[in-house]
Amino acid sequence: MPGSREDFQAWTAACGQRVEQALERALPAGGRLPATLHRAMRYAVLGGGKRVRPLLVYAAGEACTGAAASAGAALDAAACAVELVHAYSLVHDDMPCMDDDVLRRGRPTVHVEFGQATALLAGDALQTLAFEVLAGMPIAPGLTVQAVQALAAASGSQGMAGGQAIDLDSVGKSLDREALETMHRLKTGALLRASTTLGGIVVGASSAHRTALDGYAQAMGLAFQVVDDILDVTADSARLGKTAGKDAAADKPTYVSILGLDAARGLAERLRLAAHEAIAPLGMGAARLAALADFIVLRDR
Repeated sequence: MPGSREDFQAWTAACGQRVEQALERALPAGGRLPATLHRAMRYAVLGGGKRVRPLLVYAAGEACTGAAASAGAALDAAACAVELVHAYSLVHDDMPCMDDDVLRRGRPTVHVEFGQATALLAGDALQTLAFEVLAGMPIAPGLTVQAVQALAAASGSQGMAGGQAIDLDSVGKSLDREALETMHRLKTGALLRASTTLGGIVVGASSAHRTALDGYAQAMGLAFQVVDDILDVTADSARLGKTAGKDAAADKPTYVSILGLDAARGLAERLRLAAHEAIAPLGMGAARLAALADFIVLRDR
């Protein structure tokens, strides 16, 4: 039944298969020279994960055009591109010069498995591959330019990279809630927001639709990080697929450390409701986006 939990699970499985196939096509074969670099790239990308960002691409495209069958190949490319950027960011974030983590998606991080130099190059190569994939979308050139601009802005100093810089500079410091929100809107929220934006761009969404998508994305970009902060103190490493309690051990400011656990959960719920409200004008076409909001926020339950 449309809108049911079973329907959502079937949809996420289908989208996951689509993006997995797109990633497989985009990534160089593991045996192709330079083989070690290519194996590291594939290890970083094809090692599982929730694929939330590709799901946002697909859901946003569907919200603006229904099934969006005519834009299927372009949506696959956009979903692939955001996941490649996300994967590169994880490779670099896990390195000793950043967060120094040894576990990601339930297995050794890329620098542990392949060495730091190869991990650095793998992240670099994944980032450039993302834009190569995005530039090849079979849509109007003007829309391709918009998509490239959106993903580049979300990845740079005013987006994900800038948020990581603020995060590194904040270790051991006391941040107020406004400063913490600024950091996370850049570090985590920018790429989630871009994923939703790309889905709208690819299908040629109207300005009204893009406004609704952006309101949704702003709420969910922050909610995702709030829930991550909650899970860091409530879940174990096996469930997370990465080292639990890492933020507290590193003396990093989080929503839980600033607000407390109950207040952080209350904030996540308010953001979930704000996301639902933002896409209400899109009607039933936005059912997947609404279900994703629930999935993202309620995963800590």
